[in-house]
Amino acid sequence: MLYRHLIAARPLVLPLGLALCAVAAPVHAQERAQNTRETSEPDDFHDRRVATSGEIVVTAAGLEQLDVLAGTSVVEGVELQRNLDGQIGEVLAKVPGVSATSFSPGASRPVLRGFSGERVKVLIDGIGAIDVSNTSADHATSIDPLTAERVEVLRGPAVLLYGSQAIGGAVNVIDKRIPLRRLNEPFHIDALAGVDTASDLRQGGASLDVPLSDRFVVHVDGSYRKTDDLEIAGYAAAPGLRADLLHDAEHEEEEGHLDEAEELRELANQRGVLPNSGTETWSVNTGFAFFEGDSNLGAAIGWYDTTYGVPVRPGAGHHHGEEEPEGEGEHDEDGEHEHGDELVTIGLRQFRADMRGRLALGDGFFSALNTRVGFSDYTHTEFEGDAVGTVFDVKGLEARAELEQNDRGGWSGSTGVQYYFRDFDAYGAEAYVPKNRTDQFAVFALQEIAFDPLQLELAGRYEATDVESQVLGFQRSFDTFSGALGLVYETDGGLRFGVTGSRAERAPSAEELLSNGPHIATQAFEVGDPNLKVEGAWGVEAFARGPIGDGTVSLAVFNNWFDNYIYLSKTGLEEDGLPVFEYLQGDARYFGIEGEVSYPVYEADGFTLLADLRGDYIRAELSDGTPLPRIPPLRLLGALEAQTGPFDARVEAQWFGEQDRIAPFETETDSFTHVNASLAWKPMRGNDNLTVLLQADNIFDAEGRRHASFTKDFVPLAGRNFKLSVRTSF
Repeated sequence: MLYRHLIAARPLVLPLGLALCAVAAPVHAQERAQNTRETSEPDDFHDRRVATSGEIVVTAAGLEQLDVLAGTSVVEGVELQRNLDGQIGEVLAKVPGVSATSFSPGASRPVLRGFSGERVKVLIDGIGAIDVSNTSADHATSIDPLTAERVEVLRGPAVLLYGSQAIGGAVNVIDKRIPLRRLNEPFHIDALAGVDTASDLRQGGASLDVPLSDRFVVHVDGSYRKTDDLEIAGYAAAPGLRADLLHDAEHEEEEGHLDEAEELRELANQRGVLPNSGTETWSVNTGFAFFEGDSNLGAAIGWYDTTYGVPVRPGAGHHHGEEEPEGEGEHDEDGEHEHGDELVTIGLRQFRADMRGRLALGDGFFSALNTRVGFSDYTHTEFEGDAVGTVFDVKGLEARAELEQNDRGGWSGSTGVQYYFRDFDAYGAEAYVPKNRTDQFAVFALQEIAFDPLQLELAGRYEATDVESQVLGFQRSFDTFSGALGLVYETDGGLRFGVTGSRAERAPSAEELLSNGPHIATQAFEVGDPNLKVEGAWGVEAFARGPIGDGTVSLAVFNNWFDNYIYLSKTGLEEDGLPVFEYLQGDARYFGIEGEVSYPVYEADGFTLLADLRGDYIRAELSDGTPLPRIPPLRLLGALEAQTGPFDARVEAQWFGEQDRIAPFETETDSFTHVNASLAWKPMRGNDNLTVLLQADNIFDAEGRRHASFTKDFVPLAGRNFKLSVRTSF
């Protein structure tokens, strides 16, 4: 089948006033992509349009193919069901070039090509999540994967489409809160339910679409997910941390603190279960869309609610036998330690409203005006036991509009504007970031010119960012410019070779500039730098993607040179009994290679044996050769998948290499291998819209820890896990 990685030119943004005026012309600009790991005929689970070749076809806004962003990976269908999790980072953890922060089972954000936080933007249908998941690893994303149609991973300088927070890439979750298409049936229901053994998971989600006329569609969906404490393989504490705990226990015992010695030994010997790791999440959304010819207008409102435990570093607050600054780590008047005694939980609530529209403009120079607006009212509360520790309140709006061009002799493209506003407030005993406001305005253009068999791609973006904190008397403005140039060659067989060059710039965030205080959930004292400069990166990437015989290949090699790279580094000091992390800046380099090959090694009537190989490697360091923190190690995945009519059976092994190139004060991470197996059954002949999936993950109960995680030394991955899920659509 024809294999294409295509990226949508998403609608970019209007300033607020213009955006609201343009809402009468809303949008959905989608990618055109193919899931390369499924060679069987695609099902109609999401009413996809399927070409005669079997290629999944969706509409890109103004561009036939955009490789400036180095391609798109799409996770959908059975693959999305197989990797479904409560947090979007875990859903994507097997995609080449993607890891996860894995802070806790309730908070895990994607890591793209070694980039995370402020360099990876998580989107809902092209608009930011507008939460605080980018500010700290313990903050969950306010996105429910249970109701997602598909998830798109946009690699490379996605800053050109989505803003400076996407300098490392973007993840775009497509759902149907605003209906995407007209219905030619009385109603349409999508549903998914599942259970597992490692976390005692109980989850379910469903959506209903009803046409009120041939032009008007109403949507409603809801979901619920609950887990208990996670079952793990072996000890919760990594070997080095466990040895420290046992050593501290000996000192406590020598000093006559028998109760504390016993407590430390219990923490060191905690195994089989990860304490305080349970979660409970629910969401509800409703929306509508009106269709008139090639134009449409829609809106939606929704509520997302999650509560999750945050495992605390064992022995936090115990300092006996360690040399420390005067006054730090001491007991309070009651003899209790300052940190680490109370269980930490987080309650997250978000109200969200969205609008989307498309106004068809005919056959002139511009074909359509696409608009998209999202508003969020978000509250995030960190509890220490029953007491409120810190509360984060965020109100934000993101809007964009894009004029899409008609194709003129092989020349196509789009031009847009974007506006982003965020009002951030944190209060409580450990509000480590002061009240602040961020305003951002941007203009951009993307152009594609075809000279068969060559294709030239150009993109540029200007962004103005203002960060203000009245309580500190702080205000700074930043102007950033980004651009990319790509040249692509396509063979007669559809194999594409290309090279891109880019310059991307990012303004420092309010958290990087203004943080100064203890953050109990991360067990860190975080210190920003109000004098940070604009971060910039030159990048070059070479790639090959497309069909090779009956199989497909996707391979990319990239190099990024950063000036004024901003990173959070452990200092080795302590403040208020917590380790101090501070935001630093310096020149840095990222080199990486990632790829996947999918090939049918055997085919017969009604049977295909598919081989799937994936891998990625990243090397990131400062200009003096010092490794950057939390960089994922070499990863390899190999799988065999037997595909028949009613059954698809898959077995895979994913190997994670040792990470011993570590930043100062980091600890090494051991290698590990997870072996997984799954059996998908589609019992209804001629109808793939019911899938029963039985899985066994980490079959050999191997201990695993992700190096990209702040909490890897005491939050391992799940142990052996059996899963059962059912997905249906009718």
